[in-house]
Amino acid sequence: MTSGDGAGDSMDGREFRRVLGHYPTGVTVVTAACPGGPEGLTIGSFTSVSLDPPLVSFCPGHDSDSWTRMRDVGSFCVNVLADDQADLSSTFASRTGDKFRGVSTRVESTGAPVIEGCFAWIDCRVETVHTAGDHDIVVGRVVALGTAEGVADPGSTTNGPLVFFKGSYGRVAGL
Repeated sequence: MTSGDGAGDSMDGREFRRVLGHYPTGVTVVTAACPGGPEGLTIGSFTSVSLDPPLVSFCPGHDSDSWTRMRDVGSFCVNVLADDQADLSSTFASRTGDKFRGVSTRVESTGAPVIEGCFAWIDCRVETVHTAGDHDIVVGRVVALGTAEGVADPGSTTNGPLVFFKGSYGRVAGL
């Protein structure tokens, strides 16, 4: 619901980002098997939507070259990064280079790359895409999912998922 008074039209983007940065987000890399090769981008706007049917969503920006290439593929995999994978987040957030160079992957149901060592993965078929401001809201139907073996086992150097808070990567304390 909006107020209709246009108050948000003059919102300072830096202040909006600063205030919303006080809410920690999980860090994911969304991947797809594109005609020109695998594609991926870092996403912090991933969330579950529904249990029945199993739906999730994420919100890529319209200015993303990676999303432009992935948009019509029809499937994707959400890779929930482990707290020792901040370098992958930075790599997939970049606009240049071979993002998959040196990244070990496998495929599941949809053929989208699953990043080895990620904390969890969710393989999906696109259900719908909605335009919302300068982003799309992508809703996907989950067709397969899982967690990496050993990621949260005793003795693992990884304790939990990677989070982003106030402009920095971090870990979830107490896991």
